[in-house]
Amino acid sequence: QVQLVESGGGLVQPGGSLRLSCKTSDPTFSIQNMAWYRQAPGQQRELVASMTTGGSSNYAGSVKGRFTISRDIAPEMVYLQMNSLNPEDTGVYYCNADLFNRRARTLQNYWGQGTQVTVSS
Repeated sequence: QVQLVESGGGLVQPGGSLRLSCKTSDPTFSIQNMAWYRQAPGQQRELVASMTTGGSSNYAGSVKGRFTISRDIAPEMVYLQMNSLNPEDTGVYYCNADLFNRRARTLQNYWGQGTQVTVSS
């Protein structure tokens, strides 16, 4: 079973930066449309940033100008660069992507396990 594996979360002071990474556990699968979501304690999961296969990106208003979603092709990685972090950015961040199985020629949506981001002094 393929997985999306996230890394890069942690504790950072207000005004600091973090970069989250996401990759597939099986190179047979290629990343198509992708997104980052976050869930703060007691809150619903919300979309933070997304990018289509063609490279078009969108951001939540609260992170626009501070966060950047990007990707590498070799190896296939998805990133979320987060700058000027504030306590309201605290939460569990999830990678979400449509993965294309090159062998089976199928497309399916997957979620990562989440990585904790805490912004606190």
